[in-house]
Amino acid sequence: MTTPIKLYRNPKSGHCHRVELMLALLRLPYETIDLDMANGAHKAPDFLAISPFGLVPAIDDGGYTLADSNAILVYLVQTYAAGSHWLPAAPRDAAEVQRWLTVAADNIYSGPCAARLVKVFGVPLDHPASVQKAHDLFKVMDAHLQGRDWLATEAMTIADVAGYSYIAHAPEGGVDLGPYPGIRAWLSRIEAQPGFVGMATSPIPELA
Repeated sequence: MTTPIKLYRNPKSGHCHRVELMLALLRLPYETIDLDMANGAHKAPDFLAISPFGLVPAIDDGGYTLADSNAILVYLVQTYAAGSHWLPAAPRDAAEVQRWLTVAADNIYSGPCAARLVKVFGVPLDHPASVQKAHDLFKVMDAHLQGRDWLATEAMTIADVAGYSYIAHAPEGGVDLGPYPGIRAWLSRIEAQPGFVGMATSPIPELA
């Protein structure tokens, strides 16, 4: 592979960061293209040709375009690391990965992601409800991570990549990670991986 994969993104989006993190962990060459979303760049005709719903992230891999962060994770691993620990083929392991991808799209989105959208981007959502959903999720996750290193299997998978960004940045949304040692240790393990790249940070609000 010689041509870098183009990643269209907002640099403070956790959805975009999970794709960049996967690209970095796989050591794939890529270039980031930051969209001026405040001025509607994500609704421009040339970008809608890549991402029909006008959403980031989206990639262009040698002319193949794809939007949706979790779909992109599957594509990257199946294309460039097929048969690896990132996306196991064994039915039970594959099901566990899918379960946590669903958590990323549902519980993480409506919990720590939504809380951060309020504090960082000013999106008019119910912040107290989002914080409560985040803590409800984190209690389950923290218990799940007791005695294990990774979410889905005995090795790191795309489930861990999909979950990392918004949970690591939950404090930016006013969600305290202090009560969750299992989650904090899990985050540290991800951050210790060769090739790890972080996401742009925002000021952390005062916790009530």
